[in-house]
Amino acid sequence: MAKRILFQGDSITDCGRDRNDFWGLGGGYATLVKASLGMDHPDEYEFINRGISGNRVVDLYARIKIDFINLQPDYASIFIGVNDTWHEISVQNGVETEKFEKIYTMLIDEIQAACPQTKLMIIAPYVLEGSATCNIEEIPDRLARFQKDVAEKAAVAKKIAEKYNLPLIELQPAFDEACKLAPPTYWAGDGVHPTACGHELIKRLWIDTFKKMQ
Repeated sequence: MAKRILFQGDSITDCGRDRNDFWGLGGGYATLVKASLGMDHPDEYEFINRGISGNRVVDLYARIKIDFINLQPDYASIFIGVNDTWHEISVQNGVETEKFEKIYTMLIDEIQAACPQTKLMIIAPYVLEGSATCNIEEIPDRLARFQKDVAEKAAVAKKIAEKYNLPLIELQPAFDEACKLAPPTYWAGDGVHPTACGHELIKRLWIDTFKKMQ
């Protein structure tokens, strides 16, 4: 029987997937992971994407039953955090860091209790300079606020990964290195959503981390 891989997160994971297609993966790193693993290991894995655009950690926790526990994946990656910052800056509906950690911890606790066979991977959020993160709404220090708060969320992701001994992908340093080779907009046009090349970067790190989970 094929092992089930679940991709969970926000719009970066969602990436335009067809919500009416159970197996729809969208146009981002989830599809690239499937292409790579599916080519190297034919018929060994099945892939499910349940990322939802705009989600914060509280939204992810709210749908834990239908979009995680009921699916009983063998492997799962969780990529959440940037909207917890973005929504606060833009519409004052974000999630402050202390609550982010509390809900994220509850999420992992309940997943591990209900899905003891699931091997989890944590992906920490990142942010770059781009059209969404700079001062498009006349908000003072918009980019600096993004950078500070997303760094806090990434630190929480790392703390949780260490607490539960889970593999972690730290995207900020990876994208920072990539930006030495090409401008930030080459990797994420608006500073949040990856371009094709940005998704390829995530996919390569995802695959490298997955191999260590075997």
